[in-house]
Amino acid sequence: MSVDDRFSQGFRDDGPEEPLGTRSEIVTGPVADWATDFSHLEPEWAADPYPIQDELRQRCPIAHTDRFGGGWLPTRHEDVAAIAYDTERFSSRSIIMSNFRPPRDIAPIGGSPPISSDPPFHHDARKLLLPAFTKTAVARREPATRAFCHSLLDALEGQDVIDAARDYAQHIPMRVIADMLGFPPEDGPRFREFVENTLEGVNLPPEERIARMDQLFDYLLVQIRDHLDHPRDDLTTYLIDAELYGQKLDSWHVAGTMALLLIAGIDTTWSAIGASLWHLARTPRDRERLVAEPGLLPTAMEELLRAYAPVTMARLVKEDMHWNGVDMKADDWVLLSFPAANRDPELFERPGEVVIDRQVNRHAAFGLGIHRCVGSHLARMELRVALEVWLERVPVFSLADPDAVTWATGQVRGPRTLPVRVGS
Repeated sequence: MSVDDRFSQGFRDDGPEEPLGTRSEIVTGPVADWATDFSHLEPEWAADPYPIQDELRQRCPIAHTDRFGGGWLPTRHEDVAAIAYDTERFSSRSIIMSNFRPPRDIAPIGGSPPISSDPPFHHDARKLLLPAFTKTAVARREPATRAFCHSLLDALEGQDVIDAARDYAQHIPMRVIADMLGFPPEDGPRFREFVENTLEGVNLPPEERIARMDQLFDYLLVQIRDHLDHPRDDLTTYLIDAELYGQKLDSWHVAGTMALLLIAGIDTTWSAIGASLWHLARTPRDRERLVAEPGLLPTAMEELLRAYAPVTMARLVKEDMHWNGVDMKADDWVLLSFPAANRDPELFERPGEVVIDRQVNRHAAFGLGIHRCVGSHLARMELRVALEVWLERVPVFSLADPDAVTWATGQVRGPRTLPVRVGS
C-alpha cells in the first residue's frame, strides 16, 4: 500500500473511547404544544410540517423545545435569514440537531468541513470544493446522468406500479456522487444506510449513533486507502492531494468532507426529486402542462424547490443572549427551517400554493449565508434531468395509494416510499 501516515490508522484509534461533548436526555413521544415542545422527529411533522409551521408563524414565530437539551425554531424568513448570516453569534460546529453536542474546541473547523466550519476557516475549506461544482464541471456529468435515468426506467418497463422514490429518485444522486468520489456504484445500498443512520437516527442513544457513524468512516477509510494504491481522476484523490495553508489536509478533514458529500449530496437531491414526482402524481394539471410545455420545467423546478425544500440546518448559540424577544442560552440549538422560510407570506404571494410558472422566486431551498449549498448547480442538474427523463418516458402517472407514501423524519424531508401507477 502507498505510504501516507495520515491514513495508517483508523479515525478513532487515537481518540478517547467516549467522544468528548455534551449528552442530553432523549425525549420522544407526542408533542404537547408545538410552540413549547416541538420535535422535527415526530410522525405528524414528517407527514406534513407546513400547517404546523404556518400556525407557529402566526402564534409563536420562534418556538422552543426542551428536547435535545434545548432548542429554537424560527419560522419567519426574516429570522431564518438573520441567523443564517450571523456567524458571530451562531456556530455551525454541529449542523444536525441531536442529543449530543460536540465540544466547542472543534470550532472553527468542525467534523465535516466546510458545512461544519465557522469563519475564517470556512472560506478556505469551501474554496477547495468550488472547482468540482462549477456549472462547467456539472455540465460534463449531464450525459451520464441522463443515460442512467433512462436505464433505471428501462429496468422498470412494463410495471403498472413503480416506487418512484426507492426505484428511481434515490438511485440518481447515489450514482452521481459515487462517480464523483470514485466509489463502487454497487455500494449504493450502503449509501442509503449511511444516510438514514446520519439524518434519521438522531434520537438513538449517542453511543449507538456514534457506532453507526463509525461504520461510515470505516468505509471511507477503505476507499481512501484504495485511492492511495490506485490514484485516479476523482474527488477522493483530489482531496487526498489537496493542500491548505501549505500543507496537505489532515485525515479527518479529508474524511469529514467526503462524508459531507456522500450524505448531503445524496439525501437532499433524492428528496427534491421524490417530492417533485409526488406533487406531479397528485396534481394532474401541473403534470399535463409540463408534458405539453417542457420548456417551462426550469421555472417549475424552482417552484417545486421552494414549495418542498427538503433541507433544515442547525446552528448552536455561542453565548447567552436576548435575541428577537427570546432568551437563548449558550449551546442551545437553532433549527433553520428553510421550508418554513419559503412559505412566509411576507416574502411570497400565495406561499402555500405551487405556482409552476412563478416568475419571482427568491427561495431559500439551497440555504442562506456563507453555507449556501456548494452543490446547488449539481442538484439542479440532477433534478432537471430526472424530471425531463421521467416526463418523457412516463407522461401519465398518479399516486397508486396516497396513504402508502412515507416521508423521512429529521432535517432532510422527502418521500421514502412513493408508489405511483403508470398510465391512465
